[in-house]
Amino acid sequence: MTGFQLEDVLPLTPLQAGMLFHSLYDSQAVDVYTTQFVFDLEGTVSVFALRSAIGTLLRRHANLRVGFLHEDLDQPVQAVAAQVPVPLEELDLTSADGADGTEALETFLAADRTRRFDLTTPPLMRFTLVHTGPGRHRLVMTSHHLLFDGWSVPLLVRELFELYARQGDDLTLPRVTPYRTYLAWLAAQDRAATLNTWREALAGLETPTLLAGRGAPQGPDSAELPETLVLELDRDTTHRLRETARASRLTLNTLVQGAWGLVLAHLTGRSDVVFGTTVSGRPPEIPGIETMIGLFINTVPVRLRPEPGESLAALLTRLQEEQARLLGHQYVGLTEICETAGLDRLFDTLAVFENYPLDAEALRTAQQGMAGLTVAGIEGTDAAHYPLTLTIAPGQDSLRVTFGYRAALLDRTLIEQTVARMRRLLTRMADGLDVPADGLPLLLEGERERLLATARGAELRLNVRSLSVPDVVARQAVHHPGAIAVTGAGEELTYGQLQELSTGLAKALTGSGAGAEDGVGILLGRSSAQVTAALAVLRAGAAYVPLDPRWPAERLDRVTESAPLR
Repeated sequence: MTGFQLEDVLPLTPLQAGMLFHSLYDSQAVDVYTTQFVFDLEGTVSVFALRSAIGTLLRRHANLRVGFLHEDLDQPVQAVAAQVPVPLEELDLTSADGADGTEALETFLAADRTRRFDLTTPPLMRFTLVHTGPGRHRLVMTSHHLLFDGWSVPLLVRELFELYARQGDDLTLPRVTPYRTYLAWLAAQDRAATLNTWREALAGLETPTLLAGRGAPQGPDSAELPETLVLELDRDTTHRLRETARASRLTLNTLVQGAWGLVLAHLTGRSDVVFGTTVSGRPPEIPGIETMIGLFINTVPVRLRPEPGESLAALLTRLQEEQARLLGHQYVGLTEICETAGLDRLFDTLAVFENYPLDAEALRTAQQGMAGLTVAGIEGTDAAHYPLTLTIAPGQDSLRVTFGYRAALLDRTLIEQTVARMRRLLTRMADGLDVPADGLPLLLEGERERLLATARGAELRLNVRSLSVPDVVARQAVHHPGAIAVTGAGEELTYGQLQELSTGLAKALTGSGAGAEDGVGILLGRSSAQVTAALAVLRAGAAYVPLDPRWPAERLDRVTESAPLR
């Protein structure tokens, strides 16, 4: 069953199961759940001490020695290897002529970041010690997110460098609380009661909130990593935002989540929106949970429903209270929550609040006792499979929000505008929350004037002479996939949905021979299906002939005879 000596077999957490699915979705694409941390080292590195530290680290933590097996099994499992080879390699990029090896280093890092792990073969982490010059090194730690979460990184790094200082000796280190303890706690929870709580929290939700549109694939569909844009508030605005949160007895996370929910409502044209968030998932009732290394996080939905005339303070307070009621129920899988809500999915955007910084102070603590070696800095990269992920880093001096987006699904201009809207909204929040939530400044410079001019009947100058109706809809589907395109009779279609449905129907029409100068009858009443059918006929290059099912048979006959239909 395995190519290694088996020590134990463990079940998967809900998020591990989801990550495993997405990592296996396309074995030829980049695995976005491969994470990379790069430590800038100055001084003399003992390769023996480093190898010993890594070996002891893997020996101490059984869940770092797992491979994930799924073939011919009812449920995937994580198989613990009794022993694994120490995954450390050396790379010498020093140059005899003293030339800068920056380019070679960047080439290596990019290749290492995209090199996939065989998920069945542990360990799913590797270290590379790169020598870049006299007394200058980079330690590259690359691992799969299935092993541990961001909250674990400072713990792992601190232990790694402490073991380095002791040349791998862990006799005086505290005993490790086994990851199995957390898995046992997870299995003992009352899932039925928890799912009922989620059913109540999501009651009345009829459709998912999809920025990229329903037609967007749910898994990775290209070999490209997400692109990024960064929103960084200045020191003064960040300080005022913190003070506003404190005065209102709200967390900074609640303010940012509320801001994103309002921007998302603006982008999708909805008054009831859902997005995902990542929670720490560390139950306080497990002794030693705060020092455990592993994957404890989970992704759960956040729902925002502004009420007409509701103040921003009241909306955010209600949001925080609703999230507090769900705190004890955030361990179940997202798939189960979706099934409970009666939907195949709930959202395609994720907001991650990082409150586990691996900063300079943490590095100074980690490297105590490392004579002759200094950790001068650290860089880290990770990603998710969602079309858009907001990573919020609440620094002391400035709030930083990184927008990671999949360029194949979301247009860069849309993301740039989204960043600008978030900046305007957070800046306004810093001035106070005693304002109506539905009157916040989400329009960008010039947008209000253009809308008012259009409402007054001013000429809307659009260069549409070269665009057909299908072209216009296709453009909207790219730039505003979640915006409502068709509404009426209790039905709604976004531009993304309209594009997907009409394209599929158009292919069926052309496959049956419909084309230029052909007439295609549409025998439908006023509905979203009628609009979809008309657009599909145009997309196929034919002409549609509207037929009303309420017409008398004689009139239907006359129309079909005068306009021969295919």
